[in-house]
Amino acid sequence: MDLRKVRDIGIVAHIDAGKTTVSERIIFYAGKTYRLGETHDGTAVMDWMKQEQDRGITITSAATTCSWKDHTINIIDTPGHVDFTIEVERSLRVLDGCVVVFCAVGGVEPQSETVWRQADRYSVPRIIFVNKLDRVGADFIRVVKEARKRLKANACPIQMPMGVEDNFLGIIDLITMKANFYNDKEGLEIEVKEIPEKYLKEASKMRAMMIEQLADVDDNIMEAYLEEKAISQDEIIEALRKATLSLQIVPVLCGSALKNKGVQLLLDAILHYLPSPLDVPPVKGIHPKTKEEVSRTPDPDGPLAALVFKVMTDPYVGRLLFVRVYSGKIEKGTMIYNQNLGTRERVSRILEMHANTRKDLDSLQAGQIAAIVGPKKTSTGDTLSPLEHPVILEEIHFPEPVISVAIEAANKAEDEKLSMALEKLLSEDPSLQLRIDAESGQVIIFGMGELHLEVIVTRLKEELGVDCRVSEPVVTFKETITRSHQVEERYVRQTGGRGQFAHVIMNFEPLSMGEGEIFENKIREGRIPKEFIPAVEEGVREAFTDGPLGGFQMTDLKVSLLDGSFHEVDSSKISFKIAAIRAVRKAMKHTAPAFLEPIMKLEIMVPAEYLGEVLEDISSRRGTVKELITRPAYHVVRGNSPLSEMFGYATSLRSLTQGRATYSMEPSHFERVPKQITDKMLG
Repeated sequence: MDLRKVRDIGIVAHIDAGKTTVSERIIFYAGKTYRLGETHDGTAVMDWMKQEQDRGITITSAATTCSWKDHTINIIDTPGHVDFTIEVERSLRVLDGCVVVFCAVGGVEPQSETVWRQADRYSVPRIIFVNKLDRVGADFIRVVKEARKRLKANACPIQMPMGVEDNFLGIIDLITMKANFYNDKEGLEIEVKEIPEKYLKEASKMRAMMIEQLADVDDNIMEAYLEEKAISQDEIIEALRKATLSLQIVPVLCGSALKNKGVQLLLDAILHYLPSPLDVPPVKGIHPKTKEEVSRTPDPDGPLAALVFKVMTDPYVGRLLFVRVYSGKIEKGTMIYNQNLGTRERVSRILEMHANTRKDLDSLQAGQIAAIVGPKKTSTGDTLSPLEHPVILEEIHFPEPVISVAIEAANKAEDEKLSMALEKLLSEDPSLQLRIDAESGQVIIFGMGELHLEVIVTRLKEELGVDCRVSEPVVTFKETITRSHQVEERYVRQTGGRGQFAHVIMNFEPLSMGEGEIFENKIREGRIPKEFIPAVEEGVREAFTDGPLGGFQMTDLKVSLLDGSFHEVDSSKISFKIAAIRAVRKAMKHTAPAFLEPIMKLEIMVPAEYLGEVLEDISSRRGTVKELITRPAYHVVRGNSPLSEMFGYATSLRSLTQGRATYSMEPSHFERVPKQITDKMLG
């Protein structure tokens, strides 16, 4: 396989931007499917889960491989709803480039910003596709301006639409200065003509702006621009590719995937501007023993370095592990070594995935993404590399859950079935968490939002056949401290034989919002032996999981281990851990603990005549309006509101606006709960 002709890309977007429709058109034009699947009628190939078809949204990322102009394109179609952002996170972790789809009407929406930040985190080169130019209210230039302003992206249009809404006729390529007209319903007959006179002036102006943007980041283009030399198409494409790979420019394309316009040009742009595995820097990790940095180049003959980024259970095949191979190869029937667990497991099958259908492969090499079958213990985030050439790759960042429900089997006979089903779902979805309440014994599952937990419960009942009862959703609060305090704790136990002794002096202080939990060792040499310090930290962090007010996770505080003492015979790791836990609990009585609640970023698109009612309703929910944007026929309201006040908001908004307003929200940050609400919570 020629790695120069491989593209590992993702399709990401805000919900309803048309991302899955773009994916469906790509695989249709690439010859992977022979009919056009539609999200709205449940026939999309990439939305294969029953719940995705029922709800008309993407819930889980789906992978496929297709060919275009002698290139192999591995594609992951990701969800747009914020409750399933983990699917985007783990996909971007293993992809080399991505297509960010924006709706020409909605523009840069909240989840657009989230996926953009995720791509920034992993330094993923991207191109923008402005979709739905056939919709009422479509505005290509406004979306480009929003991308520059809200995302701080150096968005560079390389195409422009000929008309919008019902008059969207086709696309002008600003590099070739040709017009592309679509003469059939399926978009297969493309006629390339000279640009019509009515669009020529605007196209010339936009091409000049494109050249200026390129000149700012490319010396060769700058030189030709200043000397007023003609710049060839190949020079522009080469300069755009370099600037895109170095994250200096984001090419902007346009079209309407639903009306089959612009997708072939998008495929060409994927080949031109997004990286091959050879164009990205070597993947970095750490040596599991020495903790030194290790890098791996995309060499099929090098030592294996692969990351498991997704686990899925297939009813016919069993447990599938989706892997990205960065170096070396995996062969069917061989043993692989899991560096995170220190175990060997056999690979019985290798499968190239097309949504939920499969094709057997004999091997998987550097630059490829596929699924392996066989390993039973390996899970999301694990690194596969040889024992003699160890490396552990950077782990995947998992967002924190903000909502929970209690769940129980309907009867004793269902207990074991529920336990096994939850274990399966937890292995598939790292953003789903489980805790057993110490006092009540209740099983509590934590998720990213109401829809996330609703989907989980539906899967338990319908897909996995578990008869269970579920409580109403509850907000996952956190706790913090508001005052500093120093505490001393001695733990002494004498039982006749060897006793237990530990002595610690600690200082507790509040931190700013979002700083997390920090443990600092300030012990002078010898006061407490080094081997006991990790036990102190372990005790502190364990105590943080059970806050003093409501048993919530504690955050935004710093603990400094200042001093202490030990006994040559009676001191042990467990005694220092217990002393640390007791010190935390003692300190909490003097640090004025407080609740923190999740605050949601809110965006509402509301017709002008209902704006007053919507603003009043936000205020009644302890919400604040940060920005009010006026667009033709409607307003965009952006603000924040506590999650606890947003349950049932969809129904309320429909009632207020006769079903004409839409909204989206995503977790933003945690804030201190007001005193009157705290008093109610403590009852």
